[in-house]
Amino acid sequence: MFTRRHFIASAAATLAAPAIVRAQSIWRRYPFSLGVAAGDPSPDGFVIWTRLAPEPLAEHAGMVMAPMNVAWEVASDSGFATIVARGDAAARPELAHSVHVEVAGLQPDRPYWYRFQAGGERSIIGRARTLPAASASPASLKFGVAGCQAYDDGYYTAYRHLAREELAFVYHYGDYIYEYRGGTIRPGFGGGVTVSVREAVGDTLYGIADYRRRYAQYKSDPDLVRAHAAHAFFHSFDDHEIANNWVQEIVDGGATPEVFRVRRAAALQAWYEHMPVRRAQMPRFGDVAMRRAVRYGDLAEIDILDTRQFRTDQPCEDGFKPRCEGVGAANASVLGAEQEAWLTQNLRRDPTLWNCVAQQIMMMALDRRTRDEPAPIYNMDAWVGYEAPRRRLLNRMAGLNNVVVLTGDEHQNFAGLLHDGDRPVAVEFVATSISSGGDGQDVRPGSDRILANNPQLKFINDQRGYITCEVGRDEWRTHYMVMDRVSTPGGAISRRATATVARGTPDLTIV
Repeated sequence: MFTRRHFIASAAATLAAPAIVRAQSIWRRYPFSLGVAAGDPSPDGFVIWTRLAPEPLAEHAGMVMAPMNVAWEVASDSGFATIVARGDAAARPELAHSVHVEVAGLQPDRPYWYRFQAGGERSIIGRARTLPAASASPASLKFGVAGCQAYDDGYYTAYRHLAREELAFVYHYGDYIYEYRGGTIRPGFGGGVTVSVREAVGDTLYGIADYRRRYAQYKSDPDLVRAHAAHAFFHSFDDHEIANNWVQEIVDGGATPEVFRVRRAAALQAWYEHMPVRRAQMPRFGDVAMRRAVRYGDLAEIDILDTRQFRTDQPCEDGFKPRCEGVGAANASVLGAEQEAWLTQNLRRDPTLWNCVAQQIMMMALDRRTRDEPAPIYNMDAWVGYEAPRRRLLNRMAGLNNVVVLTGDEHQNFAGLLHDGDRPVAVEFVATSISSGGDGQDVRPGSDRILANNPQLKFINDQRGYITCEVGRDEWRTHYMVMDRVSTPGGAISRRATATVARGTPDLTIV
């Protein structure tokens, strides 16, 4: 921690003192405790991020309520012999002393290294790769998909393994934090007892200070720091960045829309403060323009969707239950009219070999029954609870024969087909959680029943981990990478299965 006197003295010294004095640290503790991160890469650059937090869990993370200058550098080599861009940014208290620098003017399709310096201390080094030029014809692409990382449920060892992968970038589908009250014991599904592997600090999150501290604790994890330093991320959010199963201005618990909007605004500000995203994603009056499109040469287009801010309320009062009348509501919406039109136009744009839809909630209509029950059971927080918009979207995918949907939220691995009526129109890969749900097992009890009831479903698995996607010009391969455990440090990773898709055929094969 440093005082205002330290800050003023260091600012004057930085302007007037020789280099040997300026190199002396003013910090009692390391200010870059949350690491560094890069995000939203493009052919000519990316965002680089850090947050000054010498005491991550203390009030204001141990920072004085005043702006502080942060210097940054980008190099074409890991030793920083050739600096290609540098500058200064203000870490301001209004944004929790976070820094978002949008680096531009770089060369396409190559790695760069970056770092920060403040008050005589230097950050760790991060690495990020630019995307190919839009006119390029890359032979292949490999990227990762991850999310759902409840701190209480397990260690982030999967991120240590992800950091070692050779990837162009990582898509994070959301649930970066969980808003639940911390504690050693909490209720589990079905009324059972869940014992935390490690304890999140604080109570249920409501105010900006609550969310900031939770992010600080999560981002202090060394394996998460490693993953961010190794790869650029494309970030979206799902529900737990704010509250369980929220949509628009609706949340369980009795809060009016006006009251919930205050909480939502605080949560989304904290999300922005801790994510390497562009200025375009800065919250405005509590809203975030989260959707965006990513082009990887002529090989793939990736549309990152927002399935929370514009969605109508879940039917049947939410939960896992049989279909009710509200499932078929004509005015139901998942994306909102504007985003739905945007996606429709994007799917029909100048052709690329693959159309990828990256989003948060399962699109397959899965009957979740695991025992004898009179009617199918559905997850009303998934696309199956919104029959009209789901049918419209699948109808627009028909005939393209190159659509791959990437999903999270389920805390399990799934692979299956999406049908418009009787015809398959796309494939869906659902990535499991990093830690949420604990160790898990190869398959949950009742999974054989789910497979039997859902012929469109080809693969199911209940371990933690992530997926990697290897995209070629003629074939897409998704690898399901799973952990043997997350309840103790040092878990091992292995490839549980690989799903392959031939371009031009909405079908998949599990190896």
